[in-house]
Amino acid sequence: MSQKTVVVGMSGGVDSSVAAYLLKEQGYNVIGLFMMNWEEADSSGACNSDGDFADVARVCSALNIPYYSVNFAVEYRERVFKYFLDEYSAGRTPNPDVLCNREIKFGPFREYAKNMGADFIATGHYCKIEHSDGKTRLLKAKDKEKDQTYFLNQVREEQLENVLFPLADIEKPEVRKIADVLNLSTAQKKDSTGICFIGERNFRKFLQNYLPAQRGKIMTLNGETVGEHIGLMYYTLGQRKGLDLGGRRGEDGRWFVVKKDLTHNVLYVSHGDESPLFSRACRVKNLNWIGYTPIRTQFVNAKFRYRQPEQEVTVTIEKDGALVEFEQKQRAVTEGQYAVFYDETACLGGGVITEVIY
Repeated sequence: MSQKTVVVGMSGGVDSSVAAYLLKEQGYNVIGLFMMNWEEADSSGACNSDGDFADVARVCSALNIPYYSVNFAVEYRERVFKYFLDEYSAGRTPNPDVLCNREIKFGPFREYAKNMGADFIATGHYCKIEHSDGKTRLLKAKDKEKDQTYFLNQVREEQLENVLFPLADIEKPEVRKIADVLNLSTAQKKDSTGICFIGERNFRKFLQNYLPAQRGKIMTLNGETVGEHIGLMYYTLGQRKGLDLGGRRGEDGRWFVVKKDLTHNVLYVSHGDESPLFSRACRVKNLNWIGYTPIRTQFVNAKFRYRQPEQEVTVTIEKDGALVEFEQKQRAVTEGQYAVFYDETACLGGGVITEVIY
């Protein structure tokens, strides 16, 4: 049987480095492919991708596999970053990492790899793939702390064909141990955070380059003005830091954001009482199901942010989306984020939150 070729999305991090090694050990013809999706320097004048590509080069040389770079900056701006700015302009809080997976990593990247002759593509995501009965299912990873199915909830089922996730059954400490033993340059490199492909930056300064900020009142729900905000886009529900309201009510309790009124440019806050943050349901649109056929009403689990434990919900399909009712009230469910659905073993899919019901 001829050797199968797999193109690995190499980010310059430890996860994709070890993914490439494991695939080579399994007998694949492995090719590393680095994506350049953002070309602007950060505030220090450094371009994040330069250092990451240097790490890719070092790792691939150590593993004795070929590596290449491809530029998807135009696709990223059109398919991900424009949406990112539009959502912030509309007063919502988007999650570009979710869209980036569907629109870049499992979109143009996948097609580019196929044109290179790839039989498969692979990434360093912590999740599993199962093919059975003509369906492709996205399963949770062995490492529950690192499971990344949340970020893949919008990837279409057909995009997951011929995809490999080598880290499906490995926990993060073991990944670092493998990289250490191999003496890879990424072994102790910290995990990336910040905006997908843009990296860690001063978020407020970064947004100011693209969206004009309009100052406005900070008010309590009973109408008392307690301060001034620097632009609604810079605040999220439940946020406690950066409100500059310290000392107004003494030390008994903290201030936090409970509502944003885009029409009147008002940021609403509460002091001590978190009850305004708890909702009983939400509506979602852009539903995407992965290897799962929904019925009108289903009882499943859901997550409304990445690090949250799964919550029991009832999902009722509606004309252009779904109503998601919570078994227990949920704190700081946020428009623009994703409701992601699960059963015991799999990510069933998800949708973007368009309305929160209190």
